[in-house]
Amino acid sequence: MNILKSGKQWPIGIALAITAVAGLCVWTIRVTSSASIQESDAYMTSYQDADARANDIIKARIAFDKKYRLKYVTQKLNENGCDVKYSLTTLDGKPVVAATMLLAISRPETQIYDKKIKNPSFENGLYIFKDVKFPKVGAWNLLLKVNVGKNYCFYDIKTDTRITHDRSIKEASAY
Repeated sequence: MNILKSGKQWPIGIALAITAVAGLCVWTIRVTSSASIQESDAYMTSYQDADARANDIIKARIAFDKKYRLKYVTQKLNENGCDVKYSLTTLDGKPVVAATMLLAISRPETQIYDKKIKNPSFENGLYIFKDVKFPKVGAWNLLLKVNVGKNYCFYDIKTDTRITHDRSIKEASAY
């Protein structure tokens, strides 16, 4: 007896389709679990933690910006080593001396070059991270966490080792 004439083609087709869908689901899970997926490091934490604390981070930034002004003042980044400088002042222009800073350096496309640098020196009203080396020429993200007492804020600079910044002081973008 021919399967086409017996009416069994629909149940067999449906069973094959369900088996194919289940097989593709298993294949998708295996491929995605073995993929090199990198977590976000925004706010120097996992994206789940940043999402859970988003309101606190935003309120902290608003409180920080009501008291302080942070500026990125480095003129040229060099992959072989350079000083990364920031100016932190009160709103009336007085330098803030008692801040702690943590600088995270990363490439936009990968985390293999990430590094964190603590304890900048304070000279002539500037916080200076000395002799920072960038392993590769090109675009870099500079994420800075600033603490002044209970106030804190994150500042992100998108920059490039191939570009010389103009002589004007660039203000960091807060987030």
